[in-house]
Amino acid sequence: MFSIRQKTLLCIAITTLTVFSCKKDEPRPALEIPTAYDGSSFNLNSATQNAVINQLTAITNEAKKGRTQGISVTKNALDNLFTTGNPSLSNIITVYFKGKLEGTNGWFDELAKASGNTYTPATPTGQGGVYGTGSSAYLFDENGLEMEQLIEKGQFGATLYKHANDLMDATMTSATADQLLAIFGATPAFANSGSNSVAVENRDKAMANYAARRSDINDANSLYVQIQKQFIKLQAALRAGNKYNVERDEALAQIKLLWEKINAATVINYCHAVIATMSATSPTDNQKAGALHAYGECVGFIHGWRTIDQKHKKITDTQIDEVLILLNAPYNGTPTSYKFITDPVNELPKLQQVITKLQGIYGFTNAEIESFKNNWVAIQGR
Repeated sequence: MFSIRQKTLLCIAITTLTVFSCKKDEPRPALEIPTAYDGSSFNLNSATQNAVINQLTAITNEAKKGRTQGISVTKNALDNLFTTGNPSLSNIITVYFKGKLEGTNGWFDELAKASGNTYTPATPTGQGGVYGTGSSAYLFDENGLEMEQLIEKGQFGATLYKHANDLMDATMTSATADQLLAIFGATPAFANSGSNSVAVENRDKAMANYAARRSDINDANSLYVQIQKQFIKLQAALRAGNKYNVERDEALAQIKLLWEKINAATVINYCHAVIATMSATSPTDNQKAGALHAYGECVGFIHGWRTIDQKHKKITDTQIDEVLILLNAPYNGTPTSYKFITDPVNELPKLQQVITKLQGIYGFTNAEIESFKNNWVAIQGR
């Protein structure tokens, strides 16, 4: 028989165990996800990321000067814009892509050597130059590759997405959501447009601008809407604390995949554009220049993801290399970009192979591939 004292202690122990068990098994409240993104601290938190995008815009604008016949761009000017800023682009970019831009015969040097000259697509001679007139004038190297697109669109992956990866790998706080949103190029307004019809402070930039172009506003499951929802979820999870790390990681995984899909969808869009232009009867020189420009965008957008840490991307470097070979722009060889203009009958099928390969990697439907032909912002006037 238990004594009264023993009975009392036993009851206390049972009661304590019961209470503890109930608390331990109590379900965690579901994460409350608001319908809109809170931008109250966005400008304060994202100053560095906005500065990075502004610096990339500055180097792009310097490179664009070479599109004008007779205007020379210096390697020194491009180098300075690349290495200045806080942080500088040169301190964020992947080591691989930095090596492609800098140095003798790097892409800065090649753009500088081509500027001030005239170019006609043919067997490579000289240093390249401007091809086309007016708004259809672009600067190409002797191989028909547009260095400007490698410098700008390549850094959408090698610098901007790489910076996002660095933020994801660091200790994350509630401010990280704002920083990732800014380097993606969007704002808390989620304007779904980078056009002048949107107030400049809300306008989409960088990859967010291309997400808007690939997204029909009548599609509730468009790439833009999907990534918007994930940014809202990420912000909610980070604010809710460590108990919601599962939801945080779910949102991050989806943001990365959708970011990459937007990049691939844009490559597909430009492949479609080149095929359409160069399949037409007797395209003009300006149309050919525009096609070669669109092709250069393809190369830049895909090449910038090379050597991004595999944990942050779905496509592999091997697959990127296969795409670059199809684009006549191997990462370790001399490009033959001009052939898409001089021999379209034999070369254009390669672009269809690029589309098919990217569709397989990302699981795009046939309807999505067709939709990616469009710039929905322009079509819908938003």
